[in-house]
This record gives sequence, C-alpha cells and structure tokens, in this order.
Amino acid sequence: MVAGFSWAVQATALLSSMQQPRPLLLFSVQSQSPSTRSAHTHLVFPATHPQETEAFFLLNCIMNPLSEANGAFAIRLLKLLGQEDPARNVFFSPVSISSALGMVLLGAKGSTAAQIAQALAVNAEEDIHGGFQSLLTQVHRPGAPYSLSIANRLFGEESCQFLSPFQESCLKFYQAELEQLSFAKSPESARRHINAWVSTKTQGKIQKLLAKDSIDEACRLVLINAVYFKGRWEEQFEKSSTSEMPFKINQKEQRPVQMMFQSHTFPLARVSEVQAQVLELPYQGRELSMVVVLPDEGVDLSTVEKALTFEKFQTWASPKHMKSIEIEVSLPRFKLQEDYDMGSVLQGLGVLDVFHPGKSDLSGMSVDSDLCLSKFIHKSVVEVNEEGTEAAAAAACEIEVCCARSLPVFCADRPFLFFIRHNRTSSLLFCGRFSSP
Repeated sequence: MVAGFSWAVQATALLSSMQQPRPLLLFSVQSQSPSTRSAHTHLVFPATHPQETEAFFLLNCIMNPLSEANGAFAIRLLKLLGQEDPARNVFFSPVSISSALGMVLLGAKGSTAAQIAQALAVNAEEDIHGGFQSLLTQVHRPGAPYSLSIANRLFGEESCQFLSPFQESCLKFYQAELEQLSFAKSPESARRHINAWVSTKTQGKIQKLLAKDSIDEACRLVLINAVYFKGRWEEQFEKSSTSEMPFKINQKEQRPVQMMFQSHTFPLARVSEVQAQVLELPYQGRELSMVVVLPDEGVDLSTVEKALTFEKFQTWASPKHMKSIEIEVSLPRFKLQEDYDMGSVLQGLGVLDVFHPGKSDLSGMSVDSDLCLSKFIHKSVVEVNEEGTEAAAAAACEIEVCCARSLPVFCADRPFLFFIRHNRTSSLLFCGRFSSP
C-alpha cells in the first residue's frame, strides 16, 4: 500500500468516527444555482474533537498534492475551453472531470494510463485514488451548510464482463457502482434511464444529458459523474438593490444585465502584475467561497488568463495577501449552461490512445480488448443570484493589499473569471468565465 493512501485511510477513518450520519462513453455533468453575515476574516477550523487535529493533518498531507494537481488541471482546462472564442462564456467542474478520468485511470494500463496521468498532472505510479476518496469525504461532510453532491455511476452493457477488482475499486474510491443495462438490445431505453439518473442527482437542473441517438448498440460502458451544488452567500445581496446596468463585453459592445449590489466587508487584494482585483465572497459557513478575478478598466481579460497559473491563483487569493475591508460590490445576476465535447480538449492535453480502439489499453477494466473511450461529454449549469449560487505563488508576483483610504469599488461590469473553492482543501470545484450576458 502506498504511504499516501495509508494516510488517507487513517484520516478518513478518524473523521468518520467523529461524524454522525450528519465504445466507452464518459459523461461528466454538473449543476450549480442560487442561494449568504460576514465574519470579517478568513475561515479557521478549530479542533473540536481530540482526534480532529490529527485527522486534518493527515488529510492535508494526502490532499495537498492532489489539490495542486487538480488546480493545475483546472487552469489548463479553463484556458483550453476559452481559447477559441474569447467572448464565449465558460463554466465547468474540474473536480467532476478529473474524478471521472480518475475512474478511467483505474482500468487503464501502459501508455493509455501514462497519458491520462500526465494530463491530470499526477504520477501514474502514485495512489491518487486515495486522494479522491478523501476529497469526496471532505466535500460530502455531514451537516455542511451547503448542498454539494458528487455522484458517480458506471452503466455497463449487460453482456459484457467487467473485472471485479475494477468495480470494487470504483466503489471504494469514487463511490461509483456498476449498473447493467442492455445497450445492444435497447439503446434508447438505456439512454432515458441514464438521463433520469442524472436529473435526480442534479436536482432536475440537467434533464437531458444524452441526446437522442447518442447511445447505440455498440456502446459497452457509460461512465457518469454528476455534480450538484447549492450554497447561500454569507452576506446576501438585497433584491431591492438590484438594478439594470450595462455590461461592457468589449470596448465597442455592451448589453444590459441585472446588477446586484451590496456594501460590506470582504477579503480583497489587488494584483499589480496583471492589473486586476481579486474578491472573495464566502458562502454560508465559510467552507466554500467564490473567488472573482476582475481586470481593471481597459485591461483585457485575456491578459489575466495568459498569466494565470494555479500557483499564482493560490497566491492572489490567499489570506496572507488579501485584507478584509468594507467595499462596494456589484456583481451580475447570471445563469450559464455550457456543453463540451471533452474528447478534443483532452487530446489537446495529450490524452490520445484511450480514444483509439487499436491503441487503447483498458485491460484493467474489462476483458474486452477493443474497449476505448468514444465520447466524453461535460454539461454544466450555474445560476448566481442575490441569495447565492446553485450549480447543477511566484517570487516575482507583486500583490498589493487594498487599503481603506476611501471605500473601494468592485464593479464586475466587464468580463471576469470566477472560481468556487473548497477552502479546507483548496480544491477548485467549479471554474468559469463570464464574458457576455
């Protein structure tokens, strides 16, 4: 057993003891929507149980490398998904995508496994699956002041033989069960069944993940990862303060948006390196936060995107470099629904063999030698309103802490980046770019 996995098991066991029941198709879906009193400092997690400090120490030991890898993967995806059209909105769940790929990695061998591991920024020989197990334990914490569900399921052709160790590992690490369906005889019935499962897991936010005729008789395995999030702001925006304002898509075009407004104390930093402000909007309980990166007037968002790395993001949005001050915040009320065929994106990250029958090696998953990944569709929905959100550091980096000489203004009336972060693990659950209403 790898040492990191051993630590993850110990930490998970400690936390569990403290908590009361408080072709291959790969589809990843997520949903996120609305609904927050402001503690004026960043979140601190005091130990309330004699074993809690040890548990969180062990979890941090295993989670930090995975969080960094997931973060690097998230930023690379953000850039790839937005590079073709700078004016296009972007929204996705890197945790949803990476955990789905983690399940594929469980059954991959040889160069197929190596390519997936490289894209995920992990070592194929290391045990990342124990890290995902710990992450799922953290975000599914009983009694959390938010709703976050990361649900996994395998739908396999009833005539195929999938290896028991693979099924057991998926259940153990990703809480994913294998359900047998008749793709060969009733592909349309199987499609409707899968869509119904996705709809249930995303609270009805994503009802038709699989389009008609997207499943055929040749399908052997569908891997689903559905994510649902709903959180209320720690400090909610008053609906009476929302008004129509112009949103500047670029220097020549603008469109009206419903702009939310409030004046309160939030963590804020100015990043001189890219001429931008970074604002943290905590969700109720302060375990999750939305981090908004807004370029200065006249600065193109692409300037920030090109310079952005996960290490820089960690620095820009760290408690060390942010200061909680009273500020006037204006943020658009918006809803995004995005669909991505991740196949071409992943091939851009070097994941090639798994998509080709002659090269794919998924022998750790099934005895079928020609099994390969034919589709990977990612669908995401996010809604941000007055109540909250519902969704289906380099040494040369210069950061200034904003000071309160006058009441600062954070007005997101132009394209910006936003991230929903699990503060305890620093994991990026969702990433987005709002470019146009």
